[in-house]
Amino acid sequence: MAWRCSGKTNRELIENLMKSKILGLNEGQHDRISHAMESVDRAHFVLDKSSAYNDSPQSIGHGATISAPHMHAYAIDHLLPFLRPGARVLDVGSGSGYLCAVLHHLVSPPSAAEEGQKTGKVVAIDHIPELVDWSLENLKKEETTKLAVEKGQIEVYAGDGRQGYSSEGPFDAIHVGAAAPTIPEPLVSQLARPGRMFIPVGTAVQHIFQVDKDEEGNVTQTQIMSVNYVPLTDRDKQTPW
Repeated sequence: MAWRCSGKTNRELIENLMKSKILGLNEGQHDRISHAMESVDRAHFVLDKSSAYNDSPQSIGHGATISAPHMHAYAIDHLLPFLRPGARVLDVGSGSGYLCAVLHHLVSPPSAAEEGQKTGKVVAIDHIPELVDWSLENLKKEETTKLAVEKGQIEVYAGDGRQGYSSEGPFDAIHVGAAAPTIPEPLVSQLARPGRMFIPVGTAVQHIFQVDKDEEGNVTQTQIMSVNYVPLTDRDKQTPW
């Protein structure tokens, strides 16, 4: 089962995730996911270092969590066709900055510069300024993402993620890390043509939705699975932990 993918090291955690049955949409592409996740030490993005490689969500304070590693892998698997070198990505509810780092390795791999390809950009937004500051500290713990922040390949903003970040869009891929009562229209409008969003939706009952926009701007929504995420809400309504 996905929640049995825990490891004693970051590498062991990722190896267990890759051996699990949760990935399967992009056969032959799982090495891209594993390489990106192995390049980012989850211990740099959690409060409890002793549980860094557990396949479970963890509190990061301020009523927020870092998702379980299997959910991050699952999200990447669904977004992978749109995480090409040079792609622009929006991470809503970016929390500790972990997924920003992984996404950077997918849209700006070292091979991109070597092959003359464009580097991508990851735009992250969270409505807790303290988490924005902390995530930037975390991103600077590894040289690759430290340089990415300095070069503007990763940018983190404090703001209402439900409104997206239109000045940096459109986005080839959007990841939402907290559950919205309904799919926010500003995020749909900021999807590129084509583009894809991975978002948990609901209150008492939540489901992951995959929202696709085609080249003509037609939008389709596909319900994927039941989940349990913290709510995407106003800062003053977020329960402190």
